[in-house]
Amino acid sequence: MKKVCVFLCVSVAEKGSIMNRKSHWESIYSTKNPTQVSWYQQRPEVSLEMIERTKVGKAANIIDIGGGASTLADHLLAMGFARVTVLDISMAAIRAAQERLGPKAEAVEWIEADITEAVLPARSFDLWHDRAVFHFLIEEKDRRKYVEQATHALKDAGHLILAAFASDGPTRCSGLDVVRYTPEALQEEMGGAFELMETTRETHLTPSGSEQRFIYCRFRKR
Repeated sequence: MKKVCVFLCVSVAEKGSIMNRKSHWESIYSTKNPTQVSWYQQRPEVSLEMIERTKVGKAANIIDIGGGASTLADHLLAMGFARVTVLDISMAAIRAAQERLGPKAEAVEWIEADITEAVLPARSFDLWHDRAVFHFLIEEKDRRKYVEQATHALKDAGHLILAAFASDGPTRCSGLDVVRYTPEALQEEMGGAFELMETTRETHLTPSGSEQRFIYCRFRKR
């Protein structure tokens, strides 16, 4: 089973911030069943529909950012996608997904890393998917690094699907502050390297029965 764990060189302060994030998410996934966390989806319908609308082929190289325990990889494999990568800061989340997938986990490339500091190959991915990572990046420098990573790793004309809490969504999640977005605000964050192709909203029902409002935006790298 492939797993990569690499970070860029960072300052002591930045390393401390990353370790704090990692400790937080390791604690979440070590103490909760993945089906109990608020963002759990048995089938990520909106994400899958957006991916299908990109019309990428089954040989497309797809990366799911923060997809550790998500079921997206399961569904992509079932749909015939052969090159799926899952990146997550939490090894506990990755292990939960690997255990759920069983032998099928061998078909996935697993990366344990903070997306702001992961080492990703240049222009190698056809599609970048992120549901509920970006809105946790409350510091501008982290959001800037995220966009630089996506710009670096996506092929020209590659697709980026980004889901975040909408402007009327929660202000906190899992004990952390978040940034809420409109499509226009996400376009501003992504900058001139990306063109907004479509957007939609989702009212997500959590396992506890509460509602969370998301926006989904599909961008294309210019």
